[in-house]
Amino acid sequence: MPFPLADHVIQLAFDPGISPKGGGLPGLAVLKNVVNTINMFGIIAVVGALAVSLGVWAWGHHTGGHQAEANGKKGAVVAAGAALGLGAANGIVAFFSTLGSQVQ
Repeated sequence: MPFPLADHVIQLAFDPGISPKGGGLPGLAVLKNVVNTINMFGIIAVVGALAVSLGVWAWGHHTGGHQAEANGKKGAVVAAGAALGLGAANGIVAFFSTLGSQVQ
């Protein structure tokens, strides 16, 4: 009696032998440059968002506008989190890529 489920599991365990390698396609340097530039623009936008959020926070505090103060605080926290994410993006991807390559 055949075991179709066992055959399916064996097919899922097949190793395709694919690993990331640089230099396979033209334009890799251009793509890296584009991504670096997008990251730089993102960081510049976060600096502007943080400055605006801190201004709204201060304005709301000094005028008694509790809603504006709360929104300024939220904006400052979100901007700080975005800066953390943009700065750590390369390390996070490298960490999980290395972790994923260890799965066998």
